[in-house]
Amino acid sequence: MRTRFYLPIVALALVTVACDSKKEVKQQGGIQLANLDTTANPREDFYQYACGGWMKAHPLTSEYSSYGTFNELAENNRTQIKTLIEGLAAQQAQPGTVAQKIGDLYKMAMDSARLNADGVAPIKAELDQIEALNDRAQLSGMVASMRRNGFGPFFGIYVGADEMNSSMNIAVAYQGGFSLGEREYYLDNDEHTKDIRAKYETHVANMFKLAGSTEEQAKQAAADVMKVETSLAKSAKSAVDLRDPYANYNKMPVAQLKKDIPGIDWDVYFTTLGLKDLQEINVAQVDAVKEAAALITKEDLNVLKHYLQWKVLDAAANYLSDAFVEEQFDFYGKTLSGKQEMQPRWKRAVSTVDGVLGEAVGQMYTEKYFPAAAKERMVKLVANLQKALGERIQGLQWMSEETKAKALEKLAAFHVKIGYPDKWRDYSALEIKNDSYWANIVRSNNFDYDYMLAKAGKPVDKEEWLMTPQTVNAYYNPTTNEICFPAGILQYPFFDMNADDACNYGAIGVVIGHEMTHGFDDQGRQYDKDGNLKDWWTEEDAKNFKERSQVLVDYFNNIKVLPDLSANGQLTLGENIADHGGLQVAYLALQKAMAENPLGNDANGFTPAQRFFLSYANVWAGNNREEFIRLVTKSDPHSLGRWRVNGALPHIAAWYEAFGVQEGDSLYIPVEQRASIW
Repeated sequence: MRTRFYLPIVALALVTVACDSKKEVKQQGGIQLANLDTTANPREDFYQYACGGWMKAHPLTSEYSSYGTFNELAENNRTQIKTLIEGLAAQQAQPGTVAQKIGDLYKMAMDSARLNADGVAPIKAELDQIEALNDRAQLSGMVASMRRNGFGPFFGIYVGADEMNSSMNIAVAYQGGFSLGEREYYLDNDEHTKDIRAKYETHVANMFKLAGSTEEQAKQAAADVMKVETSLAKSAKSAVDLRDPYANYNKMPVAQLKKDIPGIDWDVYFTTLGLKDLQEINVAQVDAVKEAAALITKEDLNVLKHYLQWKVLDAAANYLSDAFVEEQFDFYGKTLSGKQEMQPRWKRAVSTVDGVLGEAVGQMYTEKYFPAAAKERMVKLVANLQKALGERIQGLQWMSEETKAKALEKLAAFHVKIGYPDKWRDYSALEIKNDSYWANIVRSNNFDYDYMLAKAGKPVDKEEWLMTPQTVNAYYNPTTNEICFPAGILQYPFFDMNADDACNYGAIGVVIGHEMTHGFDDQGRQYDKDGNLKDWWTEEDAKNFKERSQVLVDYFNNIKVLPDLSANGQLTLGENIADHGGLQVAYLALQKAMAENPLGNDANGFTPAQRFFLSYANVWAGNNREEFIRLVTKSDPHSLGRWRVNGALPHIAAWYEAFGVQEGDSLYIPVEQRASIW
């Protein structure tokens, strides 16, 4: 497990890459009939009509729990990156160079004989150090050290923009410490969730046995882990509650933190962490941090030791012997997400190198694979989309002129990033040595953590990228009011240099509009043009927005993703608003583009409007296992691909016109019941 830092960015999609490297994605030059299922009625199931051919041609195999166009493109990128990495690994590079670091880390990841021979040895010292704890006073320093190393016990600390003073960075404490990720896995009592909990406890016990515990010791350790993690989960906020930025902003002097939550020796904690002389902090989820402190203060020391040892095992498993890797996959891969077969070792190795030295890999990738012409065309597309969104804001009948003026100021202030950063990250301080694969991961975690902590109390660097250039995704960051489109996503089916405007506005155009609309979704609208949490709405306009947004909440709440499982309209509201706005804005931008350069029907007879909506749908083509559907419905703020099409398009008037959708058709919604926001 690589260290994950809590960031407020809003990405286009959650992508789990686990695909066949032989499937290359090529620019196609327009709508591909093979992607369609023309036996389906587009007015009854547009997703099946637009994507059915693609889905049939890309069935799920044992390696995948979910496979879509994002994954297909990401796998193509990974195959390209593999070639670059293996080229460096085959050389005898100068020690300390990026080439040496990339090549050596990859070779260690691929050395299964050494990993299997080492067994539990790479983490033995950490496990023994925890076992030797005999004084509760040592816990504050140990928990901080474990956080630096990437083990993630109890709660998290990251450094990011102060949401009330977005030009400056601040330390933030946030909830965490439970390995199942979502609190509902510990609290819900439906049969599926109870089954997950039981299998998780068995998994924890199995990991302890691999580390040398007896059957009895392992069962006790697993019970102790469940006890601590359930306590943490009970105090945590739900994924929906985390979407309220004001409720998760609790800035205070460190002196107040010491007074309000005295169960941790904060001086020792912050000094060990690397935040010496810290003056203020945002305790984002106060109750969760209080519960962590209460556990550290009152819980039986042996219970806490088992929990801390588990956090080491859980974090390190994928970098140890095959026995650990397979046990970890058996639960997180098979049970939780429905995969049946592990990725081949080379894919896992490439992903690790990509995670540890992401921008160094990205620099190689963009130099070889990202054409300057693509960036130039994207700059023009973004400018056109900004104009279109501005026109839609000006035309809103439900919003006052006062709020419109502020919205247009925010739109004009968007900071746009395309392709790759102007300044690359320096990896000279990161050591990659030939001691153990896991030791290098720990050094990388420390390197990344120090890089982040060094920002505390300093101005925000608005030129920093929060995704690597090779990432197949995009994001909006409210505190910098920026939209970012990495090189990795600027390829077919999202962006096609050989396709016309109808296709590109339907695909990458909606992606651009989606990210722009995040600046005005239920969360983003609460930040001003400078990225500060600030209410710039009139009371009446805010009321109108909430009423119009509720239409999407109610609509998606009534969608059945499985016979016994409904979508979560509140959790997915921000993404659904962004899809809705992205479609409206991109379609208007296409009309404006066609006023200058008219388009006709293509060789297959599709009108420009039809090509627009088919291209949009093709972006979300994919197949999912039931386990994956349950997992993301519980945890992911993005709707499933099928519903980003069949759930979004029925609210778009132009789609009705393009495909002749009428009353009586399954996807038809009466005009007065459709969402109308941006």
